[in-house]
Amino acid sequence: MLKDTIRNVVIVGSGPAGYTAAIYAARAGLNPLLFEGLQPGGQLTITTDVENFPGFREPVAGPELMANMRAQAERVGAEIVSDVVESVDLASRPFVIRLSSTEIPTKSLVIATGAEARWLGIPSEQKYRGRGVSACATCDGFFFRNQKVAVIGGGDSACEEANYLTNHASQVVLIHRRDQLRASNIMAERTLGNPKIRPIWFRVLDEVLGDDRGVTGLRLKDPRNGESEQIQVDGVFIAIGHRPNTEFLDGQIELDEKGYIVTAPDSTATSVKGVFAAGDVQDSVFRQAVTAAGTGCMAAIEASHFLEEQGHSH
Repeated sequence: MLKDTIRNVVIVGSGPAGYTAAIYAARAGLNPLLFEGLQPGGQLTITTDVENFPGFREPVAGPELMANMRAQAERVGAEIVSDVVESVDLASRPFVIRLSSTEIPTKSLVIATGAEARWLGIPSEQKYRGRGVSACATCDGFFFRNQKVAVIGGGDSACEEANYLTNHASQVVLIHRRDQLRASNIMAERTLGNPKIRPIWFRVLDEVLGDDRGVTGLRLKDPRNGESEQIQVDGVFIAIGHRPNTEFLDGQIELDEKGYIVTAPDSTATSVKGVFAAGDVQDSVFRQAVTAAGTGCMAAIEASHFLEEQGHSH
């Protein structure tokens, strides 16, 4: 059971950022309490092979990597609880963390709740996720070397994904519901000027087609008249943006126009003194496990410094 004492630091979220923050905070003697949330381990738990996390000669399964991080955090003294934080009160000191059954006071807080890729929500997208359907070109582009892939979307995210994928794929088909991109001018020009990228205008994804091995093609629909066509691709990347998990903060902290937590330059400090943000919840640019882990380390160190400045013994 959670003891009714004021905690030094509470960490909300359990991806690479949250677990790394827990490891550093525990080793600093802060006795951190981490709440895992709805998806313990974060987005990596739905990732099959991770090839770009340092220290693994062979690909490591996402769930295995996160299980190891969790075990490491526990071994060095972090307290990990499988519960969901419903809301917080950042106006009071100490801060109050509210769960369904109890409230936890804490002197400092690390928010590492991540961001979710926006999905289209069609059944075939879910069916082939991890078997040719992805939302991260940097994570999965390597698996499509010399193959034909599609990107769904028309904003900066879609253009970034499409351009990155040309490093691996033989051809990238960019599918957009209108006849011009929503992306910034420079990004749109770079994308449309790339000889390996072919735009298909006025189309939406109706169904992902595949077999036992994975994706084989797409059925596209013209939103103007409902006509459909099929194209052959080996993979499809959904690039319609990300949604940071910040609803539980209820407007108590500064967010940018996309909903990401704003942090100070070269820091994880937020607009509320004593509250730090790490990982994808404050990073709309890189969104990698290794960068999330790095900011988790920063957040724990900054929380430790904050507590020392406040004269808290730990």
